[in-house]
Amino acid sequence: MTSPSAPEPAPVPQPAPAAVPPPGCPAHAGGALRLYGPEHAADPKATFAALRAQGSVAPVEIAPGVDANLVLGYQSALEVLRSPERFSKDPRNWRALADGSVPADSPVVPMMMYRPNALWTDGEAHARYRGVITDSLGQVDPNALRGYVEESADILIDRIGARGTADLLGEYGALLPLLVFNRMFGCPADIGDKLVVGMSGIFDADADSEKANQILTEGLAELVALKRREPGADVTSWMMAHPAQLGDEEMLHQLALLMGAGTEPEQNLICNALLLLLSDDRFAGDLAGGSLPVDEALDEVLWADPPLANYAVHYALQDTEVDGVELVSGRPILVSFTAANTDPALSGERRGGNRAHLSWSAGPHTCPAKSPARLIAAVAVEKLLDRIPDIELDCEVGQLEWRQGPFHRALVALPVVYPPITVTAPAAADETPGAIAWKTETAPPSPGPTTPAPSSSTPQGGISTVREPVSVNAAPRRWWNFLAGSRRGR
Repeated sequence: MTSPSAPEPAPVPQPAPAAVPPPGCPAHAGGALRLYGPEHAADPKATFAALRAQGSVAPVEIAPGVDANLVLGYQSALEVLRSPERFSKDPRNWRALADGSVPADSPVVPMMMYRPNALWTDGEAHARYRGVITDSLGQVDPNALRGYVEESADILIDRIGARGTADLLGEYGALLPLLVFNRMFGCPADIGDKLVVGMSGIFDADADSEKANQILTEGLAELVALKRREPGADVTSWMMAHPAQLGDEEMLHQLALLMGAGTEPEQNLICNALLLLLSDDRFAGDLAGGSLPVDEALDEVLWADPPLANYAVHYALQDTEVDGVELVSGRPILVSFTAANTDPALSGERRGGNRAHLSWSAGPHTCPAKSPARLIAAVAVEKLLDRIPDIELDCEVGQLEWRQGPFHRALVALPVVYPPITVTAPAAADETPGAIAWKTETAPPSPGPTTPAPSSSTPQGGISTVREPVSVNAAPRRWWNFLAGSRRGR
């Protein structure tokens, strides 16, 4: 089953820049350029500039001793993503892993290994798994989803509001998707804590990835067993009740996919958007013309700084070429969403309203949850900036650290300062992050229609909150300060 992808922007051919690897870049050392480590994390644009000098597809090393090809061109990426007859998603085609050249304990294996789920299968198996996911997610009421994103955001803001300082990643962006996931999937907080520890560990692709994968698997197995015993009005139970009749192992692996997509990338989308809003002067003006700054910021992040920078692993079924570059069968091919979205052949600097980026992927494996994912991020950002309008970064942008690893674009922390706000019911100091997931009594997601939505389409829902256009004084002022003031009658 496929989901239609966004229309493509018309590319404007331009002469290829004479890119040269910058001094100190690993490309100067010879061999494939490393897509991991502190140099790449600090300046991925330099990595992509060096790779583009080799063409729209280039060899890279994604972990010690693990070679792959990276697709950097927009049109080349679409060719790979939309050609399932030539490129498979099934990691059992990975020759170096099969013959032992890449050890099973390599740090990238947990993010690239075969799992019987919608991400790593093709054809009928993929259609079956994807149908379960789209039909079950389709039963979530977008209004209910918005409600417990707002509720979860309020709980977290109440915890930090009176302090005047916070790490928006560790205390907000990383926790909010977990709280929403717990509620949507009927997951108790103790299991949810295991899931987030395991998932964040395998995204980092470090020496502890194998242990993190074990923690993740253990937590998911506990959730599957729980919902078999005690089904409820939640996505996990709806998946179990689907006519496809998934077994426990299949359920575990679909949940691993949904957990991976719904927490780690979501926190990065929220925090990367907050960073952009707090640091880019383009978002310091007013709302004249009916602009929607949060939507624009999300568009900008999804184009230029997507939470999954490089992924969409494929394998050529036989030796082939893309844009004149030979691709050997059985060698991993990663798509760089960041590089493809910023391909010099594409026109336009401001991307607000343009949804033709590849950050949700494209073709048969287009993300089936892009609408709820965008809704969660938009509400999370707007809620924070509405309640804490005078928020500022607590360091220079250049001082922020980024997590290492070949797959994501993720901050280590996002420190901010602000005038303390008054909260009506601050959380107790000894509460753990997971415990606050069950502080409220809001009902679980509305089950919606009793008949699942057709599996051939992705359910549609609202993707952002909409506000009436408002004008402000000519003096520069953060737009969210004005919104907060207008809501309070100032």
